[in-house]
Amino acid sequence: MDGVTFAFLLTLFAGLSTGIGSIVAFTVSRTNYRFLSVATGFSAGVMLYVSFVEIFVKGSESLIETYGEYWGSWLNVASFFGGMLVIGVIDNLIPNADNPHEAQPAELIAPLTVPGAPIPPEASQSSIASMGGAVSGSDVTPAARRKLMRMGLFTALAIGIHNFPEGLATFLAALEDGNLGVAIAVAVALHNIPEGVAVAVPVFYATGSRTKAFIYSFSSGLAEPVGALLAYVALLFFVGDESGAIPSQVMGILFGGVAGIMVYISVDELLPTSRAYGKGHDSLFGMVGGMVVMALSLLLMK
Repeated sequence: MDGVTFAFLLTLFAGLSTGIGSIVAFTVSRTNYRFLSVATGFSAGVMLYVSFVEIFVKGSESLIETYGEYWGSWLNVASFFGGMLVIGVIDNLIPNADNPHEAQPAELIAPLTVPGAPIPPEASQSSIASMGGAVSGSDVTPAARRKLMRMGLFTALAIGIHNFPEGLATFLAALEDGNLGVAIAVAVALHNIPEGVAVAVPVFYATGSRTKAFIYSFSSGLAEPVGALLAYVALLFFVGDESGAIPSQVMGILFGGVAGIMVYISVDELLPTSRAYGKGHDSLFGMVGGMVVMALSLLLMK
């Protein structure tokens, strides 16, 4: 298997793990969601460690080799904060109500795991209260269904926008170093599970169908591999050399940006989500565990 195919398959795996989130929503009670806290904390630990210890350093080495110690270091730092700026702008273009990283309220999750359970009147900033009864009941108004379906589609769109830079990060890491790519793909996959929950909840309430909720949730992750592939083709077209490779200095800039993107995602999305789903020090244990596993993996793979 060539490097591009391997990188694409890893990115596909990471993206489509949103489908796992919908399975979780339908099979696990909200009181057992502490494992999501540990999983997202673990993902944050992996991303933070690998960003500072591996990706940022790789970017620095490539740029220093081309531009020298002084300007290479400056360009690497600029790329790092440039990556943060890009993902920050994307994040701020998405309304808070549709942010896929918000923890889902317990009262909204309960009817998904207990078929026929009523929807509590207080459960809703999203018009779920207007439905007023069981999800499959005849009293669900068409207007409520449309509003909830719109929320599900907007959440899926928000996830798609978020996943473009995440897909590029996974793809580039796997292209440069297969072992590093595997680690990042697993971290991104864990990070995508709560996103799948966020899509499944409103789609299920809008349609009453677990199958449709799963399909929408699963499909929302496709933006990750598609975005990565489109970005890679664009890079080859605009900056690729005669052999079809991306110049080392360009890869250096991209690695600096990817490190910034991953740090931003960890601090802005993963750690708050981990805290919301967990209790006590669950998120801290998960984060430290992710760092330890990543450190040992890198040491054993040398």
